[in-house]
Amino acid sequence: MRFGYIQAAYLFWLVFALIGFLLWSEIKRRKALERFADKNLLVVLISSFDVRKHRLKIIMIIFSFCLMIFALMRPQWGFKWQKIQRKGLDIMIAVDVSKSMLAEDIKPNRLERVKLALVDFVRHLKGDRIGLIAFAGTAFVQCPLTMDYDGFLLSVKALDVNTIPKPGTSITAAIRQAIESYEGGFKKYKVLIIITDGEDHEGDPLKAAELAKEEGIRIFCIGIGTPEGELIPITDDNGNKIFLKDKTGAVVKTRLDETVLQKIALATGGSYVRSGPKEFGLDLIYNQRLSEMERRELESKMAKQYEERFQLPLLLAFLFLIGEFLMGESKNDKIQA
Repeated sequence: MRFGYIQAAYLFWLVFALIGFLLWSEIKRRKALERFADKNLLVVLISSFDVRKHRLKIIMIIFSFCLMIFALMRPQWGFKWQKIQRKGLDIMIAVDVSKSMLAEDIKPNRLERVKLALVDFVRHLKGDRIGLIAFAGTAFVQCPLTMDYDGFLLSVKALDVNTIPKPGTSITAAIRQAIESYEGGFKKYKVLIIITDGEDHEGDPLKAAELAKEEGIRIFCIGIGTPEGELIPITDDNGNKIFLKDKTGAVVKTRLDETVLQKIALATGGSYVRSGPKEFGLDLIYNQRLSEMERRELESKMAKQYEERFQLPLLLAFLFLIGEFLMGESKNDKIQA
């Protein structure tokens, strides 16, 4: 025998609470009788009262309560073999970790908002493999494609603007790294989601997108930030908050470049979403696009499907309650049909 919800066993402490309540009720009842009933009447009442039946009724209530908890634990025995198929997409998430992701036009800042959104996004996944690419002036795989969602989230948590030592933003490098990360042999089932402000400083992202299309990769882009731009706060050696400056000493202002992201998505049959304060964009992409995509079989195996037997203890609990209800407490009473 096994249990489908063994955690319900903690409810058995309520049985002790029930026993305590029944004992307290019995003491209160006896004291009330002694206080208000005439002694001669009390002798008559007690003589007609069947103590064994009364105790049996209490035992039946306790048993029914125990059986209901036992049913909640979902006892299982007996099984049949069933083929389990796991289908899903291969989803790579490429996250911009350049200094521009420290801009606070999206609170608390762009990068931290991305991390929070990815935690929510993982809750949608049921069988899909997911991986993580960090990119700035270059790109590398932070987490290879996996179905270990907890491991993926640990990699997300570790993302930092110091993850990539080479400065800049190379969407091209992110796309090329993603192409190398997928398994060969398939020209579909591949998804790349790029999260960036779109300011590509190196390479040719549109040419890289064409290569991705040839490999069957569909790219979805999420633009984070605002076209108006925002200053980039950083911390100096003394711990003071200052704004990032370029080599000439001018303050750097990072702007969302939607045009290149829209072209990348369009080239591969994906879509572009601008992240906002209420809707980041990942849920929108999953619900409207990814959930409708064809999935490949990632795993197929035979598994034991155990038979649920909670009905039996539940039926016994019901019968005990019916029996307790019909049973009288007088020595002359009989169970009424």
